[in-house]
Amino acid sequence: MPSVIPCYAGFGFAGIVELSSMPKSTLSFVCQNCGAAYNRWQGKCDSCGEWNTLAEEDTSGSVPVSIRSKRKGRTFALESLSGKTQDAPRLSSGMAELDRVTGGGFVRGSVLLVGGDPGIGKSTLLTQATSMMARAGHRAVYISGEEAVAQVRLRAERLGLADAPVQLASETSVEDIVSTLSEGAVPRLIVIDSIQTMWTDTVESAPGTVTQVRASAQALIRFAKKTGAAIILVGHVTKDGQIAGPRVVEHMVDAVLSFEGEGSQQFRILRSVKNRFGATDEIGVFEMTGLGLREVTNPSELFLSERDLGSPGTAVFAGIEGTRPVLVELQALVAPTSLGTPRRAVVGWDPSRLSMVLAVLEAHCGVKLSGHDVYLNVAGGLRIQEPAADLAAAAALVSSLVNAPLPTDAVYFGEVSLSGAVRPVAQTPARLKEAAKLGFGRAILPESARGEASGDAGLGLSSVGNLTTLVAEIAARGVPRGDRDRGTPRGNRGVPPDGEATEKNATPARFRRENG
Repeated sequence: MPSVIPCYAGFGFAGIVELSSMPKSTLSFVCQNCGAAYNRWQGKCDSCGEWNTLAEEDTSGSVPVSIRSKRKGRTFALESLSGKTQDAPRLSSGMAELDRVTGGGFVRGSVLLVGGDPGIGKSTLLTQATSMMARAGHRAVYISGEEAVAQVRLRAERLGLADAPVQLASETSVEDIVSTLSEGAVPRLIVIDSIQTMWTDTVESAPGTVTQVRASAQALIRFAKKTGAAIILVGHVTKDGQIAGPRVVEHMVDAVLSFEGEGSQQFRILRSVKNRFGATDEIGVFEMTGLGLREVTNPSELFLSERDLGSPGTAVFAGIEGTRPVLVELQALVAPTSLGTPRRAVVGWDPSRLSMVLAVLEAHCGVKLSGHDVYLNVAGGLRIQEPAADLAAAAALVSSLVNAPLPTDAVYFGEVSLSGAVRPVAQTPARLKEAAKLGFGRAILPESARGEASGDAGLGLSSVGNLTTLVAEIAARGVPRGDRDRGTPRGNRGVPPDGEATEKNATPARFRRENG
């Protein structure tokens, strides 16, 4: 029985009202960074650890419970795993690098989330993509919630795309957008720039809040699945580089793409973080020019175009980004420090990985770096995430320490374990093939991966089973640098003499000297 309360008009009975039919307002404090909800305000979010991110929102539904549909659920057929399957139909964007990242083109009914720093070129990239699709005869719609139509036109004129038949609009209401797009032919590609500016009538919150972002994304995803239109949602990013808003949106969409790059570099990298229809961690490389983004078909050649041959502290790493082999230069600088705590600075690589490599060099190879500042940089603005760069980073560090230039025709790859052993990595043949194509003659790789690469002719292979072997070879080529470490033979600064570094799992020389 529903709860009822009497209503009186003066002393006369006027009727009763069901409490369950009255909409109830539920106020919660929702974190604007991760979407966690709390019953009361607090300074720090326990879920993500951010401070002052809780805002009061009405999380109740707009439809009262008593008038919602109470129909009985219908039965549906269950399928088996063994059945006929077919590849999802795709639509090319006209940009080969964008198609590579998406897995071959846009899938009908798919929803993609693109994030990146402000000014990195997200709007430029999507303007070019929609223009190329519109020129190919497809209906492409660009809806901006941050810019006026005139601003989008100015960008298109600057890029030389003003003649493309792209349909533009400046709107933020999701209901109005869905109603407009439902008329006429179904658009093949829709760009929403950005999802943080959208709002829907179904929730009572300000645009940009967690509740509004989630509800707006749900409505647009429902429209994409119903009509078969591909939708690209542009998302803002936080100071940590994460896409702003609730993490649930990243789980709802079919693909999450991250547009990366340094402001001082002309290179831009589109990376696939999640993709239900293709490979993850796939990258597309672009170059920012005065006429927009230019596709880079051979990123390895571009990253190595300005190498300083013969300089100590530089090593070429043969890496894999998604399914694409990429050669990039690692630059290291090891300099004496006057500070009590040496500096450790790294750009483009995991700082924790650098700390581990430094610890292995000192503990197992006797390379004393506790009195030196260490700087490591990945040339070209690329961010390396795979552990196969350990060997190249270690070679560059030792090369800078002992002032010994590495061979200019050699590439390095391999994972270094905490014991100092060099472990194999995946896709060795692809790495060697890319190195041979660019004119390299040698490859320093893990010993256990030599059998996998035995069929690659024309490339000299030098296998390394333990990091101490590589350190000894580099130190033997060291050249004294000025008055540094005067009296040290062959410039072996910080490296134990008499071949002590070649001993596997050797105890550091300083402990042996202390123990007599």
